[in-house]
Order: sequence, then structure tokens, then C-alpha cells
Amino acid sequence: MLNALEVVTTVVVGVMVGVEFSVAFVMSRILNALPEDSGQLGHSHGGRMLGAVMPFWYIGSLVLAGIWAVAGWHRHGAGLVVAAGALLIVSVLMSVLLLVPINNRGKTWTPENRPADWKQQLNRWERLHYVRVAVLVAAFALLVTALA
Repeated sequence: MLNALEVVTTVVVGVMVGVEFSVAFVMSRILNALPEDSGQLGHSHGGRMLGAVMPFWYIGSLVLAGIWAVAGWHRHGAGLVVAAGALLIVSVLMSVLLLVPINNRGKTWTPENRPADWKQQLNRWERLHYVRVAVLVAAFALLVTALA
């Protein structure tokens, strides 16, 4: 049963890392290259769509890692799982304290109501998101290493 938990946790976190990596290095660049207001509208829609799903995914990943750490405390790699869990906590805190406030503003923006500094706010979100992706990649790497 613990083996299944380890695999499920690793897959759930891995897919989340893939989605967030794609947002950072693929989707943002595509949206930013669109003409006129299309990119901003795409960012707003993405913020609404992913903003509805990601809280469950982040918390779910953290819970799974916590269960793995407790259930596998006696096994090799438990320290790596705890470290991964700590990084997942950092990613949740970053999200709640830094990224979600910007996202909550951005998902309501239209070309008619967006603030004058909307591009600066979006750039700040993207820079913070790069850091969060690095944290998530490190957590994923620790989970994969714990499996080995």
C-alpha cells in the first residue's frame, strides 16, 4: 500500500510541476506574443481556470507527501520526503502570500477596467512564478530520489 502511495504522490506532484512549468515557459510566452488585448484576456482566463483547480492540487500534493512521510518514516528516503514536503509548504505559502493576490486581481481584468500598471503586475507574477516552479521542481526531484 505504501508503494502505491509513493507512486501516486510522485505522479500527482510531477504532473503539477509539468503544468506549472508549461505555464511559466510555454503559455505565458504564447499569451504575451498575441496581438493587442488578446494576451491579457488569455492571462485573465487562465487565472480564472487554473485558479479554481490549483489550490486543491497544491494542498492535495502536500497532504499526500505528509501521509507518505508519516507512513514511511521507518523507510529509506523518509528525510527526502520530509524535505519535499517542506518545499511544498514553501510553494503553498508563496502562492497564498505572493501570487494569489496578483492572480485574483488579474483574473478580473478586461481591456476596459485593467489598471495602468497591469503589465508590471503580470511581470511580477511571472517572476515569482519562476521561483515557485524552481521550488516545485526541487520537491519533485526529492520525491523521485526518495523512490530510488
